Amino acid sequence: MYKVIVICKYYFLFFRKTMSKRSECPISYTLDIFGDKWTMLIMRDLLLYGKDSFGEFLCSDEKIATNILTDRLNVLLREGFVTKHTAPANKSKFLYRPTEKAIELIPILIEITLWAEKYNPAGAPADIVEPLKKNRTKALRELKKKVEERFRAE
Repeated sequence: MYKVIVICKYYFLFFRKTMSKRSECPISYTLDIFGDKWTMLIMRDLLLYGKDSFGEFLCSDEKIATNILTDRLNVLLREGFVTKHTAPANKSKFLYRPTEKAIELIPILIEITLWAEKYNPAGAPADIVEPLKKNRTKALRELKKKVEERFRAE
């Protein structure tokens, strides 16, 4: 669905994609946001790999197209999962920061990773998986703390 926005003084007309709910089901709501093949990978890169700029997201192994990345980052902004800031060292570069809503996704990303590791062991990053196998609660707590500290410090 598209929402038409008109700025009367200058007569600008543009279209903004809006999200419409298919139902009140929590799984449907989640899929409305993360049901494509890119959005969860962007969250993975932000939360687990520390990437925070458009250029860093582009360098992921999955090779997302620039127009898709722009669209998905805008969805994450609009839905309150990230905030967008100008880089202190380069005013033409933007950095994306996870909100608390995004940080709360870490356990979900970890569970998906552990499930996938069971069926695709070669794809699981050992530095993330091994601590989780030893003590999941402690590893999750430390991972969340690391993400919060990294983005709070900047």
